[in-house]
Amino acid sequence: MASQFTGAVLKRHRPQENLDRKLNKKKRERCISNTPTDSFEDKSVANINRKPTAYHNLLASLGLSNKVVSDMNRRRQRQEQGKSDTEEDEDEENSSSEDISSTDGDDDEIQVKGADLECLEQEKIDDNHSDEEDSETDEENELSTNGQSSVVASSSTSAFSEHLGHTLLSEEVKTLLKHVWSFKWKAPAIGMPNCSWKGTRQNFLDVAKSDAPYGIKPKLFEHWLQLYKEAGGEEFGSSARRRFFSICNSYMDILHSNKKPFYNGDRGEDSSHIDAYLMHSLNHIFRSRDLVKKNERKIAKLSHGETPDDRFRDRGFTSPKVLILLPLRSIAFRVVNRLIQLTPEAHRDTVEHHGRFNDEFGYEDESDDFDDGKPSKPRDWEALFGEGNNDDTFLLGIKYTRKSIRLYNDFITSDMIIASPLGLVLALGKAEDNKKAVLDYLSSIEVFVIDHADVMYMQNWTHVQTVVTKLNEESSEHHNTDISRVRPMYLNGHARFYRQSIILSSYLTPDINFLFNHQCLNYKGKMKLECEHKGVLHEVLHSVTQIYEKFDADSVKQADHARLEYFTKKIFPKLKDSVQGGVMIFMSSNAELAMLREFLSSQKASFCIVNESVSQEAKSRARQGFFAGSTKIMLYNERGHFYWRYTIRGIKKLIIYSLPERKEFYPQIVNMLEESYDMEATVLFCPLDVFRLRRIVGHASAKSLLSSERSTFIFR
Repeated sequence: MASQFTGAVLKRHRPQENLDRKLNKKKRERCISNTPTDSFEDKSVANINRKPTAYHNLLASLGLSNKVVSDMNRRRQRQEQGKSDTEEDEDEENSSSEDISSTDGDDDEIQVKGADLECLEQEKIDDNHSDEEDSETDEENELSTNGQSSVVASSSTSAFSEHLGHTLLSEEVKTLLKHVWSFKWKAPAIGMPNCSWKGTRQNFLDVAKSDAPYGIKPKLFEHWLQLYKEAGGEEFGSSARRRFFSICNSYMDILHSNKKPFYNGDRGEDSSHIDAYLMHSLNHIFRSRDLVKKNERKIAKLSHGETPDDRFRDRGFTSPKVLILLPLRSIAFRVVNRLIQLTPEAHRDTVEHHGRFNDEFGYEDESDDFDDGKPSKPRDWEALFGEGNNDDTFLLGIKYTRKSIRLYNDFITSDMIIASPLGLVLALGKAEDNKKAVLDYLSSIEVFVIDHADVMYMQNWTHVQTVVTKLNEESSEHHNTDISRVRPMYLNGHARFYRQSIILSSYLTPDINFLFNHQCLNYKGKMKLECEHKGVLHEVLHSVTQIYEKFDADSVKQADHARLEYFTKKIFPKLKDSVQGGVMIFMSSNAELAMLREFLSSQKASFCIVNESVSQEAKSRARQGFFAGSTKIMLYNERGHFYWRYTIRGIKKLIIYSLPERKEFYPQIVNMLEESYDMEATVLFCPLDVFRLRRIVGHASAKSLLSSERSTFIFR
């Protein structure tokens, strides 16, 4: 995709040693008492026996020690001589900076002359080496929150710096490639009854940053806290969004499989998780940018001919660091607008192309489609499909400049990419040159979020798998990247072991679990949520006899054939001999539907199909024929129900060939049975259906069904 030119002027980096030296020198000269000495050393010596100047009195009134003043003078001397800082000097510089910044807010108590105040401000500018192009590096400043000062650790001790600064050993790589994970601890998930977090590394939940700003850059935290309070929130420290942010900030891979999505009416809980991973993404982007600018300032101070060493490796092959996968434009619309809200106002004076974004992702005009003669759909369907843009093909690059957010930015130079799985797969499937470009902007992803994985599972999970396998491949081109600044993990092919993956879903499937265990290989380890489900059998409204029949299978591939064999030998003979029609067979996957269609065709059975890929006309004809009795059997799959939520009439006997992934679909399907004295539903299951079985019959009942030697169970 071509970059969008907005008319903004691109400014070249201005080394302070070259462009600002004259201005800074003149300001410093105004701040130093007039003496006949020529060198800074002579001025310092002359000042020893001189009476304190207004400048030194000011420093004393601010509580700055002689050591701090000496440090300032020494740093100024180094600048005059063109020397670079050592790590020890940098630590001292950070300490001095904190002392100076701690005086913020005391202007009303200290009366100083304008010239002296200008001198002090110039000292602070010299100390921090900042210019207009720099983002606000606030890691070394204090933030007052709720009347208490919270000093943020420097970037050298942040979770970001600790995670990316680790050097991976070959033994660690071999262990990660084994895909074997040992979960060492389990802790209650606060706010989620019957759920627990478990992790492969040491339990940090009790000792995670318990004081504001919880590992967030102060300006980001201050703005987030303000939004939270304006929305009526209380006790931010114990809120769900703060807790989940702390989990994200651990940089471990995360699988949250019990998310209550907005389309089920849980807007508050859903927004908490969105807030958390967006703030984590912003925190990561801003810390990355600040580190790059800090290193650029250090490199500018290197002696002539001195080559930057590995300390300054701070980037990937390309700019994008965060990739967020979302299933629909309507969901992307909510997420991007929340991202804009979470960005401090100083960094979003303008949002470029926001109008275009609203047009292409916002709510569509539904007036032409409204039909009051149609029965209403379930609430979750209306929220997911009936209230927004349902397109599932999109790619959006987002870049943060000093004071603006640029939507529709060129992907290679973006900070964040928000896309649908299908959008990325289609981009990968185009011309070879474009495929290389896509792989390039996916090469340096460090934070990867899959939100609403359950919806993607209904769309096409293969697309998600394809995207994940293409992440962190070595870039085919350098794209003007300074290779001497690229982190070793990219150069040695270890980037995928540093990538954090965050998967959010309302339920767990074997495929999602497999992706988490085999494609998410973060060296920091894993956290996943485990929940005990109560089941949904109580939501069946009618007195339906539900017969569960168990068959054996050792693998997923074997399960498909074993399920079909059980159906053909145990279930179908009864249907074939019956003259009664009205038999609906419900199945979860399209693969199962294809196998059943082939079998029924071979038996010359009277059947019809209603799924997501059949035309509207064909679906209407099939439903009418089934209701009238001219067609005896209907094949109805879960994806078809997910997209259309039909109420099928004329069902006299129900065969649930495989349990639905979405537990709420089970009572919806069973409740379609026509009321009679002998309502009956037959359900096939095997041990590999354990996740679905737990969600539908409950954890305890599922355990009994799977451990029992019996093969038939009845629920009424």
